Parts: sequence; C-alpha cells; structure tokens
Amino acid sequence: MREHALEVYQGETLIFYSDGKWLHPLLDLEQFLAARPYDPGALSVHDKIVGRAAALLIVRLGVRRVHADILSELGADALRHFHVAFDYDRLVPRLACQTEALLGDELDLERAHALILERARREAAPSP
Repeated sequence: MREHALEVYQGETLIFYSDGKWLHPLLDLEQFLAARPYDPGALSVHDKIVGRAAALLIVRLGVRRVHADILSELGADALRHFHVAFDYDRLVPRLACQTEALLGDELDLERAHALILERARREAAPSP
C-alpha cells in the first residue's frame, strides 16, 4: 500500500517519494534523476493523480511504467501515444485542473515542460 502522493520504484525498492502538491513531486523527481545514475526506463512511477501534464512529465523523464490511483482520459491518451505501460484504480474523463485544460491536446514534451515550469514559477512568485 502506497503511503505517499508519488512513489518511484526500481524493482521493489522505493528510491524516491514526495508528498508535494500539484506537479511539484514530478518536478522534484526530475532534479533527483538528473543527479543520480538511475535508468528512468527501468523505473516505475506510482502517482496519486495523473492527468495530461503529469503524463507528459513522466514521459519526458523516460519512465516506461506508471500506476495512477486516478487517471484522466487525457493522461491515458498521452501515455498510450508514447507507448508507456500504465494501469490505474480509477479512470475519469478529465481532471478539474487548469493545467489539464491548458495542455488539452498537447503532445510536444518540451512545450508542455516549459508551460508547466512557467506555471510553477508564477505560483512560487510572491504576490505584489
């Protein structure tokens, strides 16, 4: 049974976890993997909620296996498009999330990454 919002396994070994909100756990995973010699293709991601944005970030990282507690159809479409193996506990038509709407039909991994980073920067910026 999972204890964290995001867990990443190499085989049966938990190598990374995060309880952050929104897409921050996947952005943290990106930094984690950049600093370590793991083969992303050998990892599996277990995420609480996977929509289009999360799916594109996961694909961009090179992960080839995903389990989602909740998966949106837009996320599933992106994972299928990039031939990533996935399963889920519950499939929903769409997430009630601005990022899901923003990335609707996006499949360009670099453009999606840039949009997500921009949203994360705006979120982190202090209010005037």
